[in-house]
Amino acid sequence: MLLELLAFLIAGIAFFYNWATKNNDFFEKRNIPYAKPSFFFGTVKDITLNRKSRFDAMCEFYNQHSGPVYGSFENRDPILVIRDPQLVKRILIKDFDHFVNRRGVFTEGSDNMFGNSLFLMENDKWRDMRNTLSPAFTGSKLRQMFQFMLDSTNEAMSYLREQQQEGGQEIDVKDFTTRLTNDIIASTAFGLKINSFRDKDNEFYTKAMYIMSFPFGIQMKLMFTMMFPRLANLLNIRIFGRYADYFSSLVLDAMKYRKDNNIQRPDIIQLLMEARGMIPSDSPKMHSREWSDLDLVAQCFAFFFAALETSSLVMSFASHELMENPEVQQKLHEEIEKFENQSITPEILQKMPYLDMVVSEVLRKWPVNIFTDRMCTKDFTFEFTDEGGERIEIRKGDAVRIIMSGLHRDPKYYENPSAFDPERFSEENKKNIDAGTYLPFGLGPRSCIGLRFALLEVKAFLFYLVRDYRLEASPRTTLPMEISTSNLHFEPKGGFWLKFVPRK
Repeated sequence: MLLELLAFLIAGIAFFYNWATKNNDFFEKRNIPYAKPSFFFGTVKDITLNRKSRFDAMCEFYNQHSGPVYGSFENRDPILVIRDPQLVKRILIKDFDHFVNRRGVFTEGSDNMFGNSLFLMENDKWRDMRNTLSPAFTGSKLRQMFQFMLDSTNEAMSYLREQQQEGGQEIDVKDFTTRLTNDIIASTAFGLKINSFRDKDNEFYTKAMYIMSFPFGIQMKLMFTMMFPRLANLLNIRIFGRYADYFSSLVLDAMKYRKDNNIQRPDIIQLLMEARGMIPSDSPKMHSREWSDLDLVAQCFAFFFAALETSSLVMSFASHELMENPEVQQKLHEEIEKFENQSITPEILQKMPYLDMVVSEVLRKWPVNIFTDRMCTKDFTFEFTDEGGERIEIRKGDAVRIIMSGLHRDPKYYENPSAFDPERFSEENKKNIDAGTYLPFGLGPRSCIGLRFALLEVKAFLFYLVRDYRLEASPRTTLPMEISTSNLHFEPKGGFWLKFVPRK
């Protein structure tokens, strides 16, 4: 019995070892330079063990290699890292039909919010949903939603004024901006009117923060689903469980209530109602497919998940950079003073070139979407004209990765890349920036659908913040900036603490 058990154990270890190392010679067979993988961890060991932040580790990996393409491993999965801007543009724009889908971690049809969201939908289903949601982010719809955005921003700034102290107050900027973006998303995606500053423990916010904190249980289910997607689907593993049910009820109940009471509100729920045919729509593309409850709810959930953390981070990094660069802060304040007596509109914000330059530079230096992955759906060949005629073949089923943080900080494309310099994006200079080296929202048909929405809320926040406050370092400010090694949160060690000093 003991020998049988020992034999079974040895066989199990051998099976696991073969499974974990099966792809180790993937790039060697293809004659592609690659980084030697660690057992099971691949080339992301430092990230997995929280030795380095994902941001810093990805920048380091990008800079360790000079060639246009290089092999890496996400645990046991081989991924081809693309470092050449021309190839980046071919993959994301010109030859997009070869790389339509993102690297899948959930099987299609799986009962989870991620797998059925626009972010991970595939092929024609993705195209149909993209066409369905696109009207929500046109100029006219954004102008209508902007008022909801502005209402939440004004309430946040009103609360901040009430807390003012003589000589300024120390603020956890990440907490402040998270509450703000939470309220904006609650309003524009779920049709809720909440104030997470005066009602700090409201149900929507507390459930949202629980999900965003990625507690151990969610981490384990997410990791299992990513490693064994088909088995997870077979076992009906629901990553967010009852929390997903809460958001689902919000959307479906709101749709039913609006239908029964003939209520119209220019937000994403109304768009989903049009897609289902519950209310009339001007767009013929709305009824191209029958959407399930899960399909519709997943879009609101994905919008919440993608927009809350990323927008909050951009606001926080922007605040920190303005504190570290007082000359930039002063120049921005001078531009804002020209419009401080006007009612803020999207058109007013568009008339502020220096504000746009500041936000663009924040997105370059701190791209909160650190990398993006794609799957090759049909064989693709590219010949580098400036690399001695070298050819790269990407085959159907191959995964490719574009590391935005590496491209954005490559001294080949940006002089002194660690410096914060909005002048890179002046009217005179920005024409010299290659699109393949600047992609905070991605490029091409699968770029971020909500980029204009995100830019509006970030700019509106910075307008009011810099108009009313001078940003200074506080005793808890992280100087110099050092990113936390936590794999879950992209922020400085110790958080985003600043001192807000009233200007008047």
